[in-house]
Amino acid sequence: MIQEKPVSKKPEWLKISPPGGERYRQIKDLVTGHQLSTVCQEAKCPNMSECWGGGTATFMILGKTCTRGCRFCHVNTAKTGEDVDPLEPAKIAHSADVMKLDYVVLTMVDRDDLSDGGAGQVASVIQAIRRKDPKKLIEMLAGDFRGDLSLASRIAQAGPDVFAHNVETTRSLTPNVRDARCSYDQSLAVLRSVKENYPHIFTKSSIMVGLGETFDEVLETMKDLRQNQVDILTIGQYLQPTSWHLEVQEFIHPDIFKQYELAGRDLGFLYVASGPLVRTSYRAGELFVKGMIEERRMKF
Repeated sequence: MIQEKPVSKKPEWLKISPPGGERYRQIKDLVTGHQLSTVCQEAKCPNMSECWGGGTATFMILGKTCTRGCRFCHVNTAKTGEDVDPLEPAKIAHSADVMKLDYVVLTMVDRDDLSDGGAGQVASVIQAIRRKDPKKLIEMLAGDFRGDLSLASRIAQAGPDVFAHNVETTRSLTPNVRDARCSYDQSLAVLRSVKENYPHIFTKSSIMVGLGETFDEVLETMKDLRQNQVDILTIGQYLQPTSWHLEVQEFIHPDIFKQYELAGRDLGFLYVASGPLVRTSYRAGELFVKGMIEERRMKF
């Protein structure tokens, strides 16, 4: 169990510039005008200024309300989410086209209140983007569907280039960090199932650090992900979004993140993004991942 203790103020390497700029305002207006949700806003991502300023946003499917209550996440939570918007697939496909994105990043809130966990809506969004522009590359960060692998398969069948699902933290910290309906092994099973049944799709996961885990525990988590055929890994610093959420136990030094990156390469990950401000949909990694996807497309 995590022992909560006060930590010092954020170190210099975690300071970020306030959002702004013409491209940032254009994306904000587009998202607002189409009544779209982005994980950038809902999760208070520290990279929003960089990503939106560079023309990238991560669309969040199925509304702004998640039915899980993970103690690290800033997204609103309730027993039931908003009504499913039948126009959402078309809106997101249009927005991705207007923004001239060649790499579209999607995520979703968990919807345990829906019979299919929202998998049908997610598949429809991916298919709508494909119909609008078959050349677009799509990364989908999906939930675990309470372990129903057929629902994860439904999303994979829609044809994302990258299927991501986050293990989030180490095995020992999972019960205190994530909602009780999540589990470490359940997450690994989702990732393994997609890779085994859709080997042409890249799989991806993410780990937060600074929650009280040890260096060796992070390495063990990385090994577990590789044993379950995960291709791409991101590692970033946990930042406490509100006083209700878990406190930061430690601000991890950039040198440690570099050690994680090197260890990940040695373990065989195709790509590792590791740094204090790295998040799952980390824009700096897109160019590398795009190259891998395009090379694989030529083979299949």
